[in-house]
Formats: sequence, structure tokens, C-alpha cells
Amino acid sequence: MFKMKEKWRYLKTEDKTAYANMAIDRAVLVANSECKVSPTVRFFTWNPPAISIGYFQSLEDEVNLEMCKNIGVDYVRRITGGGAVYHESELTYSIVIPESHPQVPKNIMESYGRICGAVIKGLKNLGINSNYIPVNDIIADGKKISGNAQTRKLKTVLQHGTILTDVDVNKMFLLLKVPDEKIKDKLIADVKQRVTSIKHILGDDINFNETAKAMKAGFEEEFNVDLVEGQLTSYEKELAKRFEIEFFGSKQWNHRR
Repeated sequence: MFKMKEKWRYLKTEDKTAYANMAIDRAVLVANSECKVSPTVRFFTWNPPAISIGYFQSLEDEVNLEMCKNIGVDYVRRITGGGAVYHESELTYSIVIPESHPQVPKNIMESYGRICGAVIKGLKNLGINSNYIPVNDIIADGKKISGNAQTRKLKTVLQHGTILTDVDVNKMFLLLKVPDEKIKDKLIADVKQRVTSIKHILGDDINFNETAKAMKAGFEEEFNVDLVEGQLTSYEKELAKRFEIEFFGSKQWNHRR
């Protein structure tokens, strides 16, 4: 007997601030935990460019705050762990789904691999072969093209990650602090050898909509669902605004360590 595919919500929210992006992720997580929205896959961009740091990191230790101010780059603390990430030329995704959902492995490592599998299929749709490298990286041509982070709160999984469409390592190192300035040039050269992007591999610029289309198909294939384009609910918008003010846009949150 033919079984209808499950329908998940699909959101595209371009050109949001760092504070708004992280507030939306948290708002969708809360709404999903309360069974008010279906599992949700969101693709988004950052305007202005931003650095996000992991929940457990020290902002002052990781980020050159003066340089961020001088060149107009935001910074924000995530609710997920991991390291500092510079967001500019990329598509960022997030997926929010109940821990109890049959599509989500209970084991965190396995769930990383499953969700990263959707990104790998999306990259394949662009003509790029890639592989998942535990804990949370995806590599193509032996170099990192995607980093990912996950948290589980309110019996709900949130995973978000980057898919690099281009990368400017020199600019990244203007904004991130390094332990020893004397080895900075060596670090930059090393990262250039270890990081790649869609543009570098394909030799051409791929815009957000083209990348999103490929990634959408990748998520649909991996999870055997239909992603139906939707909007944030009024409840999620209210939550996101509150989270932006109380947490992600506040000095108390971002400078807490």
C-alpha cells in the first residue's frame, strides 16, 4: 500500500542579523517541543557578516572585538557547543526535530552522521562528492567544507551547520584571536590547506537559491520527506524577538565567559 511521505516545514530566511538567526533557531526549538510546529529545516544567511562562538567559549579569548567593530562584523554566542565560526559566504542550515522522532537516532554521534548525510546528498546535487568525518565535519577533496553543531533541549534536537560557498581565510584571521601571533602566518597557510568551498571546487559562484535548492533535495532524499515551504508562526516570531532581546543581542549573554 502506498504510504504518503511525511511533510516537514521548510523555511528560507535570508539576510538576518546574528542575533535574529540564533533567536529564530531557539524559537523554533521551543515551538517544536510544544508540538506547535512540525519538524523544520531552515536555510539562512547572515547580514552583516558575523562570528558565532560555541556556548562554552570565552568571547574575549576567541574574538578580536575591536576589529569586528571597525569592519562591521557582528558576534554572538550560540546555544550549541563547538568552536568560533566566521559566517559570510555560506548557506547555513538548521534542523529542529523531536528526539522521539523515528528519523532521529538516539545516539548523538549517529544523529550527527544522519543529518550530515542530508548535506552530503545536497552537495552531490551540486556535483560535489563529500564525506562525513566524526564528530561534526564534512570534507570534500580532503578539505573541510561544512562544520556542524548539535544540542538537545526540551526533548528536541537542534543541529545547525555551515556550507561554505566561498571562504576568505585572511579576513577570518583578522577577526579571530590566535594564541601566538608569531605563528599566525603559519596557521593561515595551514587553514588554507584544510578548508575549501563550493566556489573553489566548482570554479564558479553558486548563489543562495541554487545552493538551497540542492540542499532541500538532499534533506528530502535523506529523510524521505517532502519539505513544504512555510513561514514562522506569530508565536515563533514573538519568542524570537524576546530571545533576541533577552539573550542573543545582550551583552550579558555574549560576554558571559
